[in-house]
Amino acid sequence: MDDKQKAAWDKHYEPLIADFKSKNLQGEELAQWKYNQYMRDYLSSIQSVDDGVGKLLDYLEENNLDENTIVVYTSDQGFYLGELGWFDKRFMYEQSFRTPLLMKYPKEIKPGTTIDDLVQNLDFASTFMNFAGIDIPSDIQGESFRKLLNNTDTTWRDFAYYTFYEYPGEHNVNRHYGITTKRYKLIHFYYDEDNWEFYDLKEDPQEINNVYNHKDYQDIRTMMHQKLDDVREKYGDSDALNQKFLQKSLEAIKARKNKKRQAH
Repeated sequence: MDDKQKAAWDKHYEPLIADFKSKNLQGEELAQWKYNQYMRDYLSSIQSVDDGVGKLLDYLEENNLDENTIVVYTSDQGFYLGELGWFDKRFMYEQSFRTPLLMKYPKEIKPGTTIDDLVQNLDFASTFMNFAGIDIPSDIQGESFRKLLNNTDTTWRDFAYYTFYEYPGEHNVNRHYGITTKRYKLIHFYYDEDNWEFYDLKEDPQEINNVYNHKDYQDIRTMMHQKLDDVREKYGDSDALNQKFLQKSLEAIKARKNKKRQAH
């Protein structure tokens, strides 16, 4: 921060810190205070992003650039605001698994269009290259969803795949991977546990009831297991590969910390 930014930061937070310390909160009251403050900060940040997007859209319109500019509003992941008892992200449950994706391009995207197909952020690069007229390299896993946007694709994939392997790590979210269709979701938690979860998103959109062992879902579960195996093979993913990536990440973090200590 520069001096002006730091002064604005301190003006906002110093009274909050002083008030917090004066209350000497404990137990549930402390948890409630932290949650409320965390939500205020997060939602204020989102409001700031929305304001910035508005300024950008206004600029494009004022300079006659809005008709030939592709505007994409998205994120890396969704975010928990207390749902299921969680905050932050990383789990494959809907609140953090789903990401915002809004696009504006009047030449090809009809205003008011809503698409419920399962696209992923790994599809972005292929889509942008497609719009730019660039050949998409064969080793890119994502697919261009341009034809979805202009309503000329009827053969889009029926699944989305997810994997998280950064455990042990600072976020303390256990390793898991899984697959979802529009209705069903299968998740496997592994490494120091071996647990499966299965949800019917139509009947249980909040993912409260794990029906993995429910007799009415055995055939569907088998189908989802096969689809998961096929998708992991398609993407070349495996527990061993994830362990390799994690080890490299941990070594890089350790190297950065050592370098920082030496600098001090």
